[in-house]
Amino acid sequence: MTRVKKATNALKNRRSVLRQAKGFRFRRSKTERAANEALAHAGAYAFAHRRDKKGQFRRLWNVKINAAARPLGLSYSRLIDSMKKKGMALDRKTLAHLAEFKPEAFKKVVDMLK
Repeated sequence: MTRVKKATNALKNRRSVLRQAKGFRFRRSKTERAANEALAHAGAYAFAHRRDKKGQFRRLWNVKINAAARPLGLSYSRLIDSMKKKGMALDRKTLAHLAEFKPEAFKKVVDMLK
């Protein structure tokens, strides 16, 4: 086989990696090996935390719904249970939005469930 010198491609790859690692601290932004390692971890964390964010929002919605439902005489769990039994198809995101910004509409929903 013919000999392949990868100078151009290696330089291009190195520049790309270092450009992506710009802003990282210490050696991680300056050396190719450390930058590659840092980028691999950064990508893994970004992927995992995009999933985590969805759970965090769901927990926030639950808190908002519970806070709005308590003064109306229902707990969060009883509200969700009665919604399932009545077959009401409102998701938690929508309920939380109603609870926070349109309390009168949320009160109507709760009254329908009682």
